[in-house]
Parts: sequence; C-alpha cells; structure tokens
Amino acid sequence: MPEFMTNIGDLLTGSYLQQGALWALGNIPGFPPIIQTVHILGIAVVMGSIVLLDLRVLGLAVPSQKIGEMTKRVMPWLWWALASNFISGAFFLFGRPNRYFNNPVFGWKLSFLIPAILLALVFHVMCKTQTNYWEFNTRRIWTAKCIALVSLGLWIMVAMAGRWIAYSEYIYFPA
Repeated sequence: MPEFMTNIGDLLTGSYLQQGALWALGNIPGFPPIIQTVHILGIAVVMGSIVLLDLRVLGLAVPSQKIGEMTKRVMPWLWWALASNFISGAFFLFGRPNRYFNNPVFGWKLSFLIPAILLALVFHVMCKTQTNYWEFNTRRIWTAKCIALVSLGLWIMVAMAGRWIAYSEYIYFPA
C-alpha cells in the first residue's frame, strides 16, 4: 500500500472517530448487522440505478424512455444510496482503519469508485444543462455510450473489490 494510505490508517487508530465507531458497533444491540444490511441495500440501489441507466444508454434496456428522463428518475436514488453507503461504510472503516488502509484491495476499490462517481456526476450535470443533452447529435450519443460502458465496468469492479476486501485480509494478513 502507498505510505499515505498507511499513514491515514495510523492517524485514525485511537482517534475519536475510531472510539465512536467501536462504541456504536459494540454497544448498540444489533447495530453491526443493521448497518451492514443498510450498506448492502445501498449497494443494491446504487447498482440497480446506475446499471439501468448505463444499459439504457447502451440501448439494451427500456428503449421507450429517453436518456434524459431515465437520468432524472434514477440519479436521485444513486446519490442518496451513495450517501447512505458512505455513512454506513464509515462505521466499519473507522472501527478498524488499519484493516482497510493497509489492504491493497481497498485501494483498488477507491481507485474504481472515485472515477465511477465522477463519471456519474458529469453525466448527470450534462443532462441537467440541456434537455436530452446526450441525444442531441451522433457525437454525443457515442460519447454517452462510451461513458456508459466505462461506468458499467467501473461499478462492477467497485462491487467486486468491495466484496474481496474481507477475503483479501486472509491473504495479506494471515492469522
């Protein structure tokens, strides 16, 4: 892992954020499975909304709806689910910061997540600037399709890396 990631983990170890997260995870009855369920449901909403939009842009789903309409419908779900996942994931991240910041798969997840969010943001902002922005001409249609294809790949990699964080712990930090 890059040294700055390890430094972040060390900085959070023993902090008030860690103490608060550990207190919540250890003292609120049923909190760990509840917060994990919230996180998993958030993942389902993120994947459902962005995959539906990407497939629509690629012409593989819901051809009866314009891209702008679909974007307007699914993007609020995406942003709320991402906020929910940020909060729910923070409990586990702050609870055991070295588990995540010393794990290369967590770094991979972030390296896929950040551009995926930025692509979704660009796509959403451009749809808000002009009605049917992505359907205006052939060049924009092909740009939208490229964005959708890259976005789809990034979100799939985010989900896979997120799932592998727990498993890679056994590889990189055997008991």
